[in-house]
Amino acid sequence: MRSDIAGKFYYLYMFMDIYSRKIVGHEVYDVESMEYSSLLLEKICECEGIKKDQLVLHSDNGGSMKGATMLATLQKLGIIPSFSRPRVSDDNPYSESLFKTLKYCPEYPSKPFGSTEEANAWVNKFVFWYNNIHLHSGIKFVTPISRHEMRDDKILENRKNVYEEAKNKNPTRWSGKTRNWNKIEKVYLNYLQEEKSNDINLAS
Repeated sequence: MRSDIAGKFYYLYMFMDIYSRKIVGHEVYDVESMEYSSLLLEKICECEGIKKDQLVLHSDNGGSMKGATMLATLQKLGIIPSFSRPRVSDDNPYSESLFKTLKYCPEYPSKPFGSTEEANAWVNKFVFWYNNIHLHSGIKFVTPISRHEMRDDKILENRKNVYEEAKNKNPTRWSGKTRNWNKIEKVYLNYLQEEKSNDINLAS
């Protein structure tokens, strides 16, 4: 993220649960550091009640995610590390899509950020919108927080009933079946599409 000092940038650390698309942790720092990413991950595990041997963490090959401190933290927390394949840009599509949404949303500031506090304040607003208001197309247009808290079953069932009722009232307006509002039960990263043998729950 651009700062108001030429050549200086702020670094956004962000973790997403790829099943629900909820942003489970984020922080802006003035340097890229495995120590910062490790501290944030520990905080996420505590806040989300994540136990050992429960998750796989998928990320790119950046130094903040592959350093010895981060790997030691993953081992301590019982989280299996997973990394995108070299020169394969779409191995982490959910995170890439998230960052694109962040940087291209209309509210993204046209001017550089004056401090990490200013950058964090803006990111906080974005995360609240993304988790609680944004109807995500990848999870059948429910909010990430609804899916994360397993409230999407009722939402999708109600939506399905509304569509069926509308079709029954005006059958001539429908050329086929109503829209599929069945819940997406499993989510896979690109390189697991063929295997479909591991459930990857957290991405950075």
